[in-house]
Amino acid sequence: MNLAILGSGMIVRDFLSISHEIPGLALRAIFGLESVRPDLDELSATYAIPAVYTDLDACLADPDVDTVYVGLPNSLHAPFAKRALLAGKHVICEKPFTLGVADLAELRAIAQERDLILVEGVTTQYLSNYQAIKESLPQLGELKLVQCEYSQYSSRYPAFREGTVLPAFDPAMGGGALMDIGIYTLHFVAGLLGRPQTISYTANIERGVDTSGVVVLDYGTCTAVLVCAKDSGGPIRTKLQGNDGTILMTSPPNVCDDFSITLRGQDTQVVDQKLHQHRMVEEFRAFEAMIRTQDLAERDVRLDHSELVLELAATALASAGIRLGPA
Repeated sequence: MNLAILGSGMIVRDFLSISHEIPGLALRAIFGLESVRPDLDELSATYAIPAVYTDLDACLADPDVDTVYVGLPNSLHAPFAKRALLAGKHVICEKPFTLGVADLAELRAIAQERDLILVEGVTTQYLSNYQAIKESLPQLGELKLVQCEYSQYSSRYPAFREGTVLPAFDPAMGGGALMDIGIYTLHFVAGLLGRPQTISYTANIERGVDTSGVVVLDYGTCTAVLVCAKDSGGPIRTKLQGNDGTILMTSPPNVCDDFSITLRGQDTQVVDQKLHQHRMVEEFRAFEAMIRTQDLAERDVRLDHSELVLELAATALASAGIRLGPA
């Protein structure tokens, strides 16, 4: 996987810190606007990235690049991923994949037509502890209640309250609590339980964007409640309650650290099967293998899941009267 990185923000820096942990990955280029050229040069020097681009066409024409990682603001995911696919590059796109289902359908059609790998960078689905939770679900008996809570006071919220709207809180840029950290709770629950019968979102809305809120998914015999907040802090936890036992995890759903299983009448057991301390390592190892082996079947499985989550997010936002993207 010969990688070009689009962006220089926090998520890109987080990824670069563990890029050396991904066998088969070679950093080939980094792209950003001319206004962030000092940041690009710094990252290039720190991580030995040979090429720095401020022209996207030139970056995508680089013959040493076969894969593009889109680490840009949410509203730019679809257009930049599309340009990369049309240039014949595999694409890893940060979450949320796109702001609308139609955009993802277009990207998927291009990838399928050209036999390219297209995947969403969402850590949850690739973590060994998440797979262990999925495999442990039958032990809980009939599942009754799921709570998945991710609240994290945003460092950008004070500026937002004072009138400075940065991308994380800009509805035109795809900001807001649900599409930022709340999307992980949707990935977590939908990956375990699939499509619910109904979904609704009750949100705290300021300047047209959700700063926090509660999603309710009805699965018939089981109800899932998802809490996401960027305007307040709170305990982070996930709890799955069945009539034979309970799973409790106190790390964020995009980290999936150790969790406990308590079965009725038995002692609590702590499970930890993670392969690496950093949450992004397992997903990028999976991406590298998918690209190296041209595993189109796995691509389609992953796209099916991402498409479901995006549909659920769109329905939830609509139920709260929230519209994201350019006016």
